[in-house]
Amino acid sequence: MPSEFDLIRRLGLFQSLQRDEVVLGIGDDAAILDVPAGWQLAVSTDTFNRGVHFPEETAACDIGYKSMAASLSDVAAMGAEPLAVNLSLSMPVHDEEWLAGFARGFFESANQFQVQLMGGDTTHGPLSISVTVFATVPIEQALRRSGAQAGDLIYVTGTLGDAGAALLVLQEALKLPEPQRSMLVGRLNRPAPRVETGMLIRDYASACIDISDGLAADLSHILERSGIAATLYVDQIPLSAELKGCFDAVGGWTVPLNSGDDYELCFTVPSSKQGELENLLTGKQPAIHCIGMTETGDSLRLIMPDGTIKVIEPTGYDHFREARKVVARAPEQGARNRSNRSV
Repeated sequence: MPSEFDLIRRLGLFQSLQRDEVVLGIGDDAAILDVPAGWQLAVSTDTFNRGVHFPEETAACDIGYKSMAASLSDVAAMGAEPLAVNLSLSMPVHDEEWLAGFARGFFESANQFQVQLMGGDTTHGPLSISVTVFATVPIEQALRRSGAQAGDLIYVTGTLGDAGAALLVLQEALKLPEPQRSMLVGRLNRPAPRVETGMLIRDYASACIDISDGLAADLSHILERSGIAATLYVDQIPLSAELKGCFDAVGGWTVPLNSGDDYELCFTVPSSKQGELENLLTGKQPAIHCIGMTETGDSLRLIMPDGTIKVIEPTGYDHFREARKVVARAPEQGARNRSNRSV
């Protein structure tokens, strides 16, 4: 059985990629990364725990893929180009088959964006994955949450709510035929980080965030950090055909507004740059959709499809709020209800 010091080295064998920026990789006490002149280093760390960020029955390859892809989504929201990654694994037992499946999924996502594994750590304990992504962005061009101004347009990429619907499917609260089921579950287990879009919108967006905890919650982070309000036109939120096919069964607009794990981008753009932005992204995937506008104030207003207005309190996932709820439940009930941050 390999030691903990060997496991990261063995994982590195699954990848042949060698970036010029990685001067020293796996094998020493620390890795060394070159940052090109005129660029800044953006660093993001995410942790994924079994039973919280993915259901316990999730396949190892899907856990590997999602942990990498979701981590890349954070640097995509900064408009940064990912270069390298550190991986730390806590595992309850040494399982070669599980590790091989995890590595296949992890490097499938990493290789798609030319991201090199350059270090990490392993330990014994409950299944937990921590991923630290290193990315570069031109000096003073990183997208932040705090740059939106009143009068900016609000955009999102792709479609929203698919991952939330998929969680209901996996919890057996919703039964769907194929291929509708597989598409939605695929969106939950294998999200697509919008790295290229993030880099393309650097010169146009005033603020940006990735949608990991739900549109309402994540857009509210931009509003809070920027000190503004917004009006969102709910019927402009983009939905997939698969979600439209079970829309009432999943609770209607609650899912695209509040469920997490979509990993799309939500960003604001000055109205003066709207034409340039849309010309730049016409025909590119994912499509972008204008869903509202920022304004003075401190609230998030929803214009519902029937014309009614709601001022909402965001209900996206908060780990410690949910943990406080679990304390008040019977232990076995709490364990069942913490399967994913989408609800």
